[in-house]
Amino acid sequence: MKKRIILTLLLIMVAFIFVPFIPVLSFTETHTDSPIPHYLSIKKEKNFQIIFTHTIHKTDVIENYRVFNNKEILLLSMEYSDVAIGMPSYAEEGQTLLYEDGKYTLSYDRSVLPHFTLFIGNVEDQLFLQYQQKKYDLKEGLEKGKSYLFEVKKLSLLEVMKGANLNEQ
Repeated sequence: MKKRIILTLLLIMVAFIFVPFIPVLSFTETHTDSPIPHYLSIKKEKNFQIIFTHTIHKTDVIENYRVFNNKEILLLSMEYSDVAIGMPSYAEEGQTLLYEDGKYTLSYDRSVLPHFTLFIGNVEDQLFLQYQQKKYDLKEGLEKGKSYLFEVKKLSLLEVMKGANLNEQ
C-alpha cells in the first residue's frame, strides 16, 4: 500500500515537471537547433499589444491582439498615422478603416492566427509588447537581427525553468 502511494506521488511530481500547463505568450528563435524559450505568463487579461516605430515613417504603429481559445491569436486592429510605404490606405473584405484625429484604425472582423513570425530589427527604433498595463522592451529581451515564432502555448515547469521570463527584464 505504501509503495502504491509513493509511486502515485512520484508520478504526480514527474507529470507536474514535464506536462505543459502554464499558459504563455511565447517567442521561439526560428533559426537555431536549440532555442531558449522566451515567454510572458498569461494571466486573466487576454488582450495585448505590439507597439513599434515604423522604420520609414518614424511614427508609432500599435497592433491590438487578444488570446483566443487559449491557443490562437486574434488580430483586432492596427493603429497608425501614415498610409505611405507599408501601411494600408484602404480596407479589404472583412476589414474596416477609420480615420479620426490624425490616426488610422484598421479593424479586422475575424483574423485568427495560430502564430506569426516577428523579426527583431537591428535598428534603434522601439519594439514593445504591452500586457496588463506594462511594456516589455523586446529589443532588450530578445536578440536583434533574429526571427522569433510568436505563439500562445503552454509550457511545462521544466521549460519555464530553462527559459527566459520577459517579466524579469
